[in-house]
Amino acid sequence: MLNNPAARKVVSGVIEPPARLLLRMHVSPDAVTIVGTLLTVAVALVCLPQGWFIAAVLIMIVVGMSDLLDGTMARLSGTSGPWGNFLDATLDRLADGAIFGGLAMYGVFWDQPWVTSGALLALVTGQVTSYAKARAEAVGATANVGIAERAERLIIAGVAVLLAGFGVPYVLPAALWLVGALGLITIGQRIWAVRAQLHGADPRGASGG
Repeated sequence: MLNNPAARKVVSGVIEPPARLLLRMHVSPDAVTIVGTLLTVAVALVCLPQGWFIAAVLIMIVVGMSDLLDGTMARLSGTSGPWGNFLDATLDRLADGAIFGGLAMYGVFWDQPWVTSGALLALVTGQVTSYAKARAEAVGATANVGIAERAERLIIAGVAVLLAGFGVPYVLPAALWLVGALGLITIGQRIWAVRAQLHGADPRGASGG
């Protein structure tokens, strides 16, 4: 997401000091990844079902900085590699499941079936999107295509949750169904891309995550 050199420099200037401090305290990047995920899951499963949307979004934004922090720590300590990528990606699936699961619980608790169904659709399509990419790599192909990356899906959902917290009507179910629809399109794009590769074609599409 930080493809702009100026943006990378600003973020690096903010993230590197705490990253260096944690490393001096002998805190590992893996520990930061795990703690960040646990906090996200806790907030998602406590705040979202209760409808504490504004608090949930604000806390998750702060906790989400751990995604930048652990990567910076790994780079500074020279421990970047496949293990960190695997752990990060696996725990991201848990965090996503908790977020959309928490929203589905909210829909059940507050009798909003369109929220429940949209959240479940977004949850399933998000998980299958990631699974399709992993399975593509397992069969010797790539599936780096898709209309919506993970970050984009979470931003759409996060903005909708925040607006719902301020009382804007209908925005939450609409956004969740949009995320679900984008997920379905992305799954289709990845299936098509892998099929084309395995049949010797050259698929084209935007990168996804």
